[in-house]
Amino acid sequence: MTQRTRLRWNGDAALRGTRAGAIRGLRLGAEHVLAESRKRVPIEEGTLERSGVATVDEQQLTAAVSYDTVYAVRQHEELTWRHDAGRTAKYLEGPMTEEADTVAQIIAAQLRRSLRG
Repeated sequence: MTQRTRLRWNGDAALRGTRAGAIRGLRLGAEHVLAESRKRVPIEEGTLERSGVATVDEQQLTAAVSYDTVYAVRQHEELTWRHDAGRTAKYLEGPMTEEADTVAQIIAAQLRRSLRG
């Protein structure tokens, strides 16, 4: 007995879905890192914390987390400054490193979701 199966491959749609999943994953991953870094950012008036943003370049498939005050870099790099409990220098670098596996899982989950259709 012969059994036949016909498969129609719609590669363009699969690539579009995968790209959309990657973009969604990047956005969620960047938002996750932003949330974690906000827990550590030095806080006096909250200006630095409020300046944090997560962005995604959909063309390049890259994401970024940044803080935009004139003192953001100095606060990040100055290891000798004292901060309130739980607040620290390297408030972005720490979460970026520590949450890398979680971010990869977030992106992978969105890619899987996009492939399910």
